Amino acid sequence: MGLENPFTRVARTLGSALPAVAALLLMVMAGATADAQTTAPSAAVTDYVVGPKDVLMITSYDQSDLTGKFSVEADGTFTYPMIGRVKAGGVTLRAFEAQLKKQLVDEGYFRNPQITVAVEQYKSQKIFIMGEVRQGGPYTLSGDTDLVEALAWAGTLPSSNGEVIIVHAGSNAIGPTLPTSDDASTIVRVDLRDLQNGVLAQNAALRDGDTIFLPRAETIYVYGEVKNPNAYSLPQRNTTVMQALSLAGGPTNRGATGRIKIVRMVNGQKKEISAKLTDLVQPGDVISVPERIL
Repeated sequence: MGLENPFTRVARTLGSALPAVAALLLMVMAGATADAQTTAPSAAVTDYVVGPKDVLMITSYDQSDLTGKFSVEADGTFTYPMIGRVKAGGVTLRAFEAQLKKQLVDEGYFRNPQITVAVEQYKSQKIFIMGEVRQGGPYTLSGDTDLVEALAWAGTLPSSNGEVIIVHAGSNAIGPTLPTSDDASTIVRVDLRDLQNGVLAQNAALRDGDTIFLPRAETIYVYGEVKNPNAYSLPQRNTTVMQALSLAGGPTNRGATGRIKIVRMVNGQKKEISAKLTDLVQPGDVISVPERIL
C-alpha cells in the first residue's frame, strides 16, 4: 500500500473537523428539540433560581387541595392556598420548598408537611444564541444548562470558524450582547475541537443573560498550481500554508512549493511575502503557488 500524500491527509482531517463537531453535539444531545425554547423538562433542578413567569408544580401528600400549578408573578410572588401570598422569586427551588414547609408549620397547619416543589415550565431565565447556527435566537434556560446542550438546540453550521464566544452579560440583559472586547471577566472563548476531543473543561456552564456567539470563518484565497484554486473559509486558527494548500487539493505536479508567495494587506497596503509550508496564514491572504522551473 502506498504512502498517503501529506496534502491529502491534511485536507481529509480539515474537511471532517467541523461536521464531526456537529455530529458530536447531536449525539450527546440526541432527542433535544425546538420545544426547549419554551418548555424544559419537568424534573426539579435543586439549584435553579426561581424567577417571574416560571410555573411551579407543588405536590402535597397531606392535602390534595394544596397540589397544583402556580405561576410566579412579576414581583416574584404568587397566591398559595391557606397561607396567601408567598415569595418564590430570587431563591433556589429547594430553598423555596423548605421555606414553604416552614411557613405551613409556623402557621399551625401541619407538623411535618410532605410537599415537593418542581418547575413545570422554565420561563424566567434566557440565553441568546447568535452567529453561524441553524436556529439562532433566545432559548430558555432549564436549570443546569451547559454549552454542549445549547449548541445541540441551535445546531452549528460548517461556516463557523470553530470558536464559540460566550458573553456573560448578567441577568438584566434584555437581548443578545455581542463581544466588543477581550475583558476576561465577561467573555469566555471555547474551541469546539477541544469539545470534540473530550476536553470537558471547555463545556462551560451557562448563566441567565448569556449570549453564545459563533463567528463566521474568515476567507483565504489559493491560486496558481493547485488542483482546485478558489476562495476557502479558514477552518481553524493557526492554519498553516500547507493546510491552506490542502483545502485546494494540494499542489499540482508542476507546483513549486519552495517558491510560494502570499499577498497580504499590511497597514492598508498590499505586501508580497515569501512563504514556507509551515508559516501561518492570515484572513484575507492570497496564496499563490508558482509553476516549477524545469
